Amino acid sequence: MRNIFVNTLKQTPVKDQPIEICERKGKGHPDTICDLILNDISVALSKEYKKRFGRIMHYNIDKGLLVAGEVEHKFGGGKVLKPMLLVIGDRATFKVDDEEVPVEDIARETAKRWFKENMRLVDPEEHVRIQVEIKRGSEALRDIFERGSDMLPSNDTSAAVGFYPLTETERAVLELERYLNSEEFKRDHPETGEDVKIMGVRRGDDLHLTIAMAFVDRYIESEEDYFRRKGEVLEDVLSFISPRTDMESVTVDLNTLDRRGRGMGGMYLTVLGTSADDGDCGQVGRGNRANGIIPLNRPASSEAAAGKNPVSHVGKIYNLLSYQLAREIYERVPGISEAYVWLVSQIGRPIDQPMIASAELILERNTKLREISGEVHDIIEAKLENIGEFCEDLIEGKIPVC
Repeated sequence: MRNIFVNTLKQTPVKDQPIEICERKGKGHPDTICDLILNDISVALSKEYKKRFGRIMHYNIDKGLLVAGEVEHKFGGGKVLKPMLLVIGDRATFKVDDEEVPVEDIARETAKRWFKENMRLVDPEEHVRIQVEIKRGSEALRDIFERGSDMLPSNDTSAAVGFYPLTETERAVLELERYLNSEEFKRDHPETGEDVKIMGVRRGDDLHLTIAMAFVDRYIESEEDYFRRKGEVLEDVLSFISPRTDMESVTVDLNTLDRRGRGMGGMYLTVLGTSADDGDCGQVGRGNRANGIIPLNRPASSEAAAGKNPVSHVGKIYNLLSYQLAREIYERVPGISEAYVWLVSQIGRPIDQPMIASAELILERNTKLREISGEVHDIIEAKLENIGEFCEDLIEGKIPVC
């Protein structure tokens, strides 16, 4: 019997609370770059292990740091003085029996490929130095993968929480960032970089969005040109977001540190489209939660999902599974206003046997817990029973981690 519990949560749904705060960091933000690259390395390693040995071996590639470089800004195009430094770390299996696995090569090539595919202006051969610090894992954790069980033991004692649905504020922040980094938007506004951060603050029915968006100096001719283009971008943002909310008012501020007459110091300019080229470092786990946002009104997991092993590390498995469970419960069971799912592991227990799996539900008026608890329990039971299928999706990189 699995330890599954279904309870009511006595609190006001976030959408009805007077104040709501939500943030998202776009794909060019230094923190997000770290998350996405290290998770791509995780996927690449998983596929390599499966190809060679028919199973995943011990690894965790979830420690990463992006150190900002140095640039010289100039209207019409500045130059890189010192490249960014990407440090990739943690543990992996380098050898099985007599067969070597090129872990470092896989890490380097995956990182370079990510930059080529996601950052228009970054040449990974010229603008990024990659330092791989992946070492061999401990004997006890390596042994987990040698025990011959179909369902691996958890390699950590950890907790995760997911929720559903998103509020209007959360959706607005998420959808706007995706739009600002879409092919359509970059085609219309090539002067904007991929480094986008949006902070949404809702007070009652009034939504305020503060956007930090890197502009690229090669597309800017002068200070006047910068502020003209900034105004055009702001108009585009408002035309996109206003029809997508039912708020009484939506206001947007863009690059609020800017000051006319301050020269290069008064504009948010980059050479490569990311603040990591000169202004800001990044680290795995400091960015978006597993559902793509940073929702300050919600409970949050302390683990970063990006880069962790997809078959034994519950910091990845439970983190992502909790959001999927919350969504499935909300969509399949009527009468729920908000669904929260907590999953807690114990090191050594099979990953399909959490120490506790708890659904905490905010019910709509006239909905009784006894009427729906059985169905909710069965959804959790079925998902844990088939957790191997979920892990396969993680191995293939089919589930976004941020």
